[in-house]
Amino acid sequence: MLYDSDPYGREFDASVESVKDGKYVVLSDTCFYPQGGGQPCDTGVLVKDGVEYPVVFVGKFDGKVSHEVSQPGLSVGDIVHGVLDWNRRHTLMRMHTAAHILSAVVHAETGAEITGNQLGVDTSRVDFSLESFDREKMVEYEAKANELIGRALPVRVEVLPRLEAEAIPSVFRLAKGFPAEITVIRVVRVGSVDAQACGGTHVRNLSEIGKLKLAGAENKGKSNRRIYYSLEPL
Repeated sequence: MLYDSDPYGREFDASVESVKDGKYVVLSDTCFYPQGGGQPCDTGVLVKDGVEYPVVFVGKFDGKVSHEVSQPGLSVGDIVHGVLDWNRRHTLMRMHTAAHILSAVVHAETGAEITGNQLGVDTSRVDFSLESFDREKMVEYEAKANELIGRALPVRVEVLPRLEAEAIPSVFRLAKGFPAEITVIRVVRVGSVDAQACGGTHVRNLSEIGKLKLAGAENKGKSNRRIYYSLEPL
């Protein structure tokens, strides 16, 4: 899972380890991020002998990343060259890091935890455990998020033992928490202003995000408020 250590990897070579039903392909290595944690999967192509096999979905099953290709033809032992749709990946990286900044602002202001999220290439959303929602605060949240983004803070990833991660204030921002069987935690730090447990891909520096724009808010039931946001083109 090369994306864990290098989210900027766009191309790679790998061997085919298994093929199911002619279209579900497991590779020895991959840069393709599988759908999960509110982040959509990567798309792109696998290339063998000049023939392209479009990757239309990527998921993680039983600890292995499975690539769904749109046509049969790959076999166990084949050597393939993988190429990501980089524009899509980088947009999702920008959106994901922006979600961390937005949640950091809302959490600092209200103490709210995250009850759900869904990233998109055009609009994303984060749900918060809020009993009431002051829509006038939207302007303040947007301004504070963009002020943080404007600092061009570095973003780094650490992999820590669970007990060490738990000592970081508010590192577990999800209301549902993390399963007890997870003993090693991947933590995404933004400068010295935020640290959150997360398995997704992120930009190296907040300057890559550009300007965040809140796109609306709505109530989603008792103690659940949803905020939508988008990013201006770089």
